[in-house]
Amino acid sequence: MTQAQWLLTAAERGNPATRLDRRRADGKAWSEGNHVRPLVHGAVYFAELLASIRAMRAGDLLLFTDWRGDPDERLDGEGTEIGTVLGQAAERGVIVKGLVWRSHWDSLQFSQEENLHLGEEIEEAGGECLLDMRVRPGGSHHQKMVVLRHPGRPERDVAYVGGIDLCHNRNDDSSHRGDRQSLPMAEAYGPHPPWHDVQLALRGPVVGDLEAVFRERWEDPSPLSRSPLTRLRERAHREDTVADRLPPQTADPAPCGTHTVQVLRTYPNRLLRGYPFAPDGERSIARAYLKVLDRADTLVYLEDQYLWSPKVVAGFAEALRRHPQLRLIAVIPSIPDQDGPLTGPMNLIGRINALAELRRAGGDRVAVYGLENHAGTPVYVHAKVCTVDDAWASVGSDNINLRSWTHDSELSCAVLDDTGDFARELRLELMREHLDADEPQGRLAADALDDPVAAFDAFAKAAADLDAWYEGGCRGPRPPGRLRRYRPPELHPLRRLLAVPLHRMLVDPDGRTFRLWLRNRF
Repeated sequence: MTQAQWLLTAAERGNPATRLDRRRADGKAWSEGNHVRPLVHGAVYFAELLASIRAMRAGDLLLFTDWRGDPDERLDGEGTEIGTVLGQAAERGVIVKGLVWRSHWDSLQFSQEENLHLGEEIEEAGGECLLDMRVRPGGSHHQKMVVLRHPGRPERDVAYVGGIDLCHNRNDDSSHRGDRQSLPMAEAYGPHPPWHDVQLALRGPVVGDLEAVFRERWEDPSPLSRSPLTRLRERAHREDTVADRLPPQTADPAPCGTHTVQVLRTYPNRLLRGYPFAPDGERSIARAYLKVLDRADTLVYLEDQYLWSPKVVAGFAEALRRHPQLRLIAVIPSIPDQDGPLTGPMNLIGRINALAELRRAGGDRVAVYGLENHAGTPVYVHAKVCTVDDAWASVGSDNINLRSWTHDSELSCAVLDDTGDFARELRLELMREHLDADEPQGRLAADALDDPVAAFDAFAKAAADLDAWYEGGCRGPRPPGRLRRYRPPELHPLRRLLAVPLHRMLVDPDGRTFRLWLRNRF
């Protein structure tokens, strides 16, 4: 396996303005010698993040980007609220800098006030947190990253990238009883929605790449918002709108492992004036998927919040048609996060059409599942994970939809392993949890899921057994596993008719200009 077969070259990234692919003397568009660990569940990530931040001292550098930040979200019990932890770090002399999406109005169920309050807490302690609205209309900054640098102690340098925001609902564990600090969702999820998510902990030279991602956004001279109303509010609230200069970037940490990592992103083609580091936007996440899917041969394993848009799943469908032995497993939320009379159909229509496209291409080689906890409550799948042929793995903020591939800012890391184990072990860890494979009632041999066909069949059997138990009135012991076969609800023809244009306009917009759309798909 050569890296260039699986990863994008600098030319294939399609964004010559970024500094990412000019950082290494050898011209490679990826870093080697890293050590990457998956942190499955918010509770695991939050506990490690808390320990890492508390170990920082004066002169260290803490950089973060986020979609939503709730300052009162506890990382690990009382006194560990994220606003308090970041503020205490700033008071110790740690240089704390953050970029959080300004968000649309809270009346639209976004997070404007929460992000503002997090920024205020950090600023009061001596850090700096800017509310960034440099997006396309209707878009968001969706990147979820923390970078910790330690001048003079580079062996401690670490970055965290994935799907987990520093906010409510995320602090759940493998029991999936939900975060005690919860936000309302669809009624089926209950008062404390169970939450499944994944973050990566990355050490080695890739930390320098991820710091460069932050610096490109931080050093953008464009105003944080083009909205006259927002700029008036900034002045009225005396918000910080000018980024202070960062200290010079230190040398990358030394190699420390066997993992090759490529940093992938989405930036939209902004109207009127683009990003200086991506004047025509960047769609390396989409391009990476299309390149890898061209090689897919045995198993694509997905965990995704949405799995929307026939345009996006077309690459997966083409792979299924080309390779008759290829199988695809997708784990998705069984119910949208919002299921009102308008929001429910808008959320569902893109998925219904996307799954129909996949099934036309792959037939019974395509299997889609939802999750539930042992109490029978659906688990909201927020993870953004893909493994292909147990060789390539991607974890990030991006979902399988047009918004993530073209419209919002996104950040992902693709990982190859010199030993060939990372993607396989990530897939197995996730699968074993969903099957209860390490519980007494569902115990499987350590190698029972190594074979892709056996893994595909094990998922199908577990879901069929649990479905049958429910259909039989829940008599007898509950079968092991947490998988339910996904069955999209039927939409009334009138609701379907109304949902299609609303989905395209509001839920899953396209961030490419027509000129770029004509040039290539992504």
